[in-house]
Amino acid sequence: MKKSFNLLNIKSKKNIALAFSLFFLLFILFPRMPYCAAKEKTEDPLDILAPSALLVEKDTGAVLYEKEPNERRSCASITKIMTMLLVMEAIDSGDLAETDLIVTSEHASSMGGSDIWLEPGESMTVSEMIKAVMISSANDAAVALAEHIAGSEEAFVDKMNERARELSMNNTVFKNCNGLDEEGHLTTAYDISLMTRELMKHKGIFKYSSIWLDYLRDGKTQLVNTNKLLKTYQGITGLKTGTTDDAKCCIVATAKRKNLNLIAIILGAENSKDRFADASKLLDFGFANFISITPNLKDNALPDLKVKNGIKSSVKLSVDFSKDILIEKGAQKDITHFLEVLEETPAPIKKNDIVGKLIYKNGDEVIAEYDVKVADDVEKISFIIALKSLLYELIKL
Repeated sequence: MKKSFNLLNIKSKKNIALAFSLFFLLFILFPRMPYCAAKEKTEDPLDILAPSALLVEKDTGAVLYEKEPNERRSCASITKIMTMLLVMEAIDSGDLAETDLIVTSEHASSMGGSDIWLEPGESMTVSEMIKAVMISSANDAAVALAEHIAGSEEAFVDKMNERARELSMNNTVFKNCNGLDEEGHLTTAYDISLMTRELMKHKGIFKYSSIWLDYLRDGKTQLVNTNKLLKTYQGITGLKTGTTDDAKCCIVATAKRKNLNLIAIILGAENSKDRFADASKLLDFGFANFISITPNLKDNALPDLKVKNGIKSSVKLSVDFSKDILIEKGAQKDITHFLEVLEETPAPIKKNDIVGKLIYKNGDEVIAEYDVKVADDVEKISFIIALKSLLYELIKL
């Protein structure tokens, strides 16, 4: 009886050897086919080299790209974004003026790394100190500002950590105000996006972050911006670079084209060239694929709201379009909107009372909601008011 060869039911040593040879040949000839297919699925389409990166839209905080955004890392002088946030908040609240003089302490003058060689007792204005921090990333100027605001660097760092908690920067701990390497001084790309978005609300910061070249000490000290993208990237507005042994090369790059404001964050790049290249890739991706649109309605698009027992039977409505809508390019045709408003409300009502929402959707996804508000006050009708109104009408006759 003739025997059949079955790889699933091998009995002879000869067949075992033959089967092993076949499997070995298959492994040698085709080992990479399934591996490559799997690898292609996980490859980074932007080929970002840095270990941690994030791209967000400034107004909405929408994440457009991420790579290990919650990995805790050293961040070098990116720390100074929080330092500048507290400085700008103090200026905008009136507690600090850009013309105020700051006298340099022994502690501030002792900072190493990037600095402007402040001498103990040397004085500069707040504006000059901010220039030094934002253009040349001066560690001594950052500490001088911190001490002037809080009395000591330690007290200022407490304020930094308190502000971080208020912004829900849950993976961040600051140990100093300038970003010099220190054990436990850690943050994440996502947390950095939160404090960056908050700083960008203070428009005054951009008159410093966008400066390429400036001078202090009557022209004796030259400041050259550490953010090389200011010279090469269209629409760049700032914001901060950072480099230390622990953090390696980092950058938060902000850029605006038309209505679209983007924030690119790179942490841990191997060299300065890579950080700028990675940041440019992120910004290019954002501007190529997304747009920001400002919604608007025709004058008659909002119905009048009926008012029960009011001196007016109806009142006009309004919508405050305080934020633009972020969408992918080409998706405008898929955007729809609809109203959810009360048909009638009892008096009295006050101007800006919220009576509904205007909702924008992209397909089934809600992409924006705006409060619909009452445009005017409407008092509740009473006998006295009705009588006054009647007399007024009689007088007109």
